Amino acid sequence: MTDTATPPKGVGPLARREMRLAYAMLLPTFAIVIAIVLGPLLANFWISFKPVQLGDLRPAVLVANERLRGDLAAAGDRAAIEYRVRNSSRDNAIGDVGFTDTLPAGLVVGALDERCSVSDEVLTCAFGDIEGGFRDRVRIEVIAEAAYIADPVNPRDSKPIISGDADNILTSTEFTLENFTRIFSSDEFWHILRVSMYYTIFGTAGALVLGLFAAQLLNTVFPGRGLLRGLFLFPYVAPVIAVAFTWVVLLDPFSGTLNSILLQMGAVDEPISFFGQRSVPISFLGLTFEFPVALTTVIAFEAWRYFPLSFLFILARMQSISTDMYEAAEIDGATPLQQFWYISLPQLMGILAVLFLLRFIWTFNKFDDIFLLTGGAAGTRTLTVDVYEQAFAVSNLGAGAAVAVVVFIVLLSFSLLFFRFSPKDEG
Repeated sequence: MTDTATPPKGVGPLARREMRLAYAMLLPTFAIVIAIVLGPLLANFWISFKPVQLGDLRPAVLVANERLRGDLAAAGDRAAIEYRVRNSSRDNAIGDVGFTDTLPAGLVVGALDERCSVSDEVLTCAFGDIEGGFRDRVRIEVIAEAAYIADPVNPRDSKPIISGDADNILTSTEFTLENFTRIFSSDEFWHILRVSMYYTIFGTAGALVLGLFAAQLLNTVFPGRGLLRGLFLFPYVAPVIAVAFTWVVLLDPFSGTLNSILLQMGAVDEPISFFGQRSVPISFLGLTFEFPVALTTVIAFEAWRYFPLSFLFILARMQSISTDMYEAAEIDGATPLQQFWYISLPQLMGILAVLFLLRFIWTFNKFDDIFLLTGGAAGTRTLTVDVYEQAFAVSNLGAGAAVAVVVFIVLLSFSLLFFRFSPKDEG
């Protein structure tokens, strides 16, 4: 009876060496990801739990401005060196504050501020602990000697050396939920969240639908197809500031081309402010609702600008589908619409799902388009615009970081649900 060799169990020495080599080669990538992605992300989470204002990015310091009061033209002339000192912060205190400065050679100190002392031409002033908004003046009287007149040196050429200890709110271990409480208790935040979802869903769907139709159109053979494919890429490759300015000019209520055409046709009685009008009442089947004009226009811009990306991916997938299926369907009497619905669309579900995920994330994070078109006015303010408004317009960096955390959580939740339930290609 012949013994059958039993395969070794576990990982062999060669496999372990290859695994260690693979990890070693991936270490630079891990380091880059941590530095570029995780570092700012963790910093944003850190700031979101702190009541940080824009001015708190720099810790409080003593600021000293030096001036020479008087004219030292001859030996024996008197003047005063004046220091205007202040706390750079209106709220935060600084402990053990002081400064030192080197006086020019040939100047003899006369009257001296009680908080200062001079040793070997080095002036030392101590203020102890100072509160936020502290301002004061230090006046040092000096007398010029012949050595100074022979070689005059401006006292301001020597910069004061500042010392002091101040708490930095960014590096402290004090945390608060004030930022999240503030944004979640605001009715405006929930309105902005609804606008963001409306803008993202319809902007993403519009880009995919336009890209699908463009790909279906240009998947057939006709003269000039290559040129037309290149022209279809223009909205995506053109600079966003150029195309945004073009849309603003074309849709201007006073001199815009579209409004002029609508007025000439009698379609409207007065110009429409596409980017400045929040909504208009529309009645349909006995129901009246507010139609968001500015937001819909921005969504149309989003779909027009980014459909070429969807068009490229969908067209590439279409061209990989075997023509035998279409020929068989045509022999069986299937119409073009039936061929698209039962053959093309199932084959495209995988790429459409991936494009929807990418476009959803990119659109939800979109800032420049809305900011250039409306500045977030007329009901077009999304969460990303709100991050900018909170952090820089209102100077509440902590609240802006908290809104950014909400954006991250929404996108993370959507991505996890998408990967759990996303459809796949049938091919």
